[in-house]
Amino acid sequence: MSTIPHLTLNNGVEIPAIGFGVFQTPPDETRSAVEAALSAGYRHIDTAAAYGNEREVGEAIAKSGVDRSQVFVETKIWISDYGYDQTLHSFDKSAGKLGVDQLDLLILHQALPSEFDKTREAYRALEKLLADGKVRAIGVSNFMVDHLTALLDKATVVPAVNQIEVHPYFAQREVQAFGAQHGILSQAWSPIGGITFYRDGEHTSTLQDPVIGEIAKAHGKSPAQVMLRWHVQQGRSAIPKSTKPARIAENLDVFDFELTGEQLAAIDGLDTGKRGGPEPEAVTLANFGREIPEA
Repeated sequence: MSTIPHLTLNNGVEIPAIGFGVFQTPPDETRSAVEAALSAGYRHIDTAAAYGNEREVGEAIAKSGVDRSQVFVETKIWISDYGYDQTLHSFDKSAGKLGVDQLDLLILHQALPSEFDKTREAYRALEKLLADGKVRAIGVSNFMVDHLTALLDKATVVPAVNQIEVHPYFAQREVQAFGAQHGILSQAWSPIGGITFYRDGEHTSTLQDPVIGEIAKAHGKSPAQVMLRWHVQQGRSAIPKSTKPARIAENLDVFDFELTGEQLAAIDGLDTGKRGGPEPEAVTLANFGREIPEA
């Protein structure tokens, strides 16, 4: 089992380069998926209040026999809980479900562009949780350059992470470059492009892309492994997800080969500029609000 290299966040906290995601994993499958991930060697689990599976993530970590101090636990505050006091309470809900006293990374799940003051207040609550030692690092998710600019204008702590959709078909280079400029680590969700596999009327799977396929063949690796290696070599944190133990293990086995500069450039050249997830500007409480249950 290869040791996973770490990335250092802007406050000195270390995070494994590859973590394990549970987006859209049903609660009953989450427990076994997280157990399989921990036994395969993952030491970073990424969940969210809105996924409805924090409790199962916590149970799997507790049952795994892996010491809590060895597991980097990340979760996200949902927009329905934005506001200073609401966000402080949202931490209690998440920590309670996860069964932990301290979170390694807590991030805001989306910007709320139409009510940005609520987003700012939520972030101010994260700053308070950080100051109180309840979280080791704070950040954001799905924030575009204008959202980051508006946040940095008032924030006292620069976000450690911005978790965004990044895969060969959608690289968000401007957002990544802005993050790099400000010491904000880009963390890739849907790192192997799963969000694009069933676009309306087209089947655009990165796994079947001929360019990626050729590179995979050259290294005796799978297309998924090539894409994850692309993230690792470009300095991103990546959080692939799967519920199949063999795939879970395969996604971690990316530290024994190296892509050439030409191969990295070829993958970079696949960007379509088409987002798979929701448009950040379209995220409103009316469209996406949902109640996050108590712990």
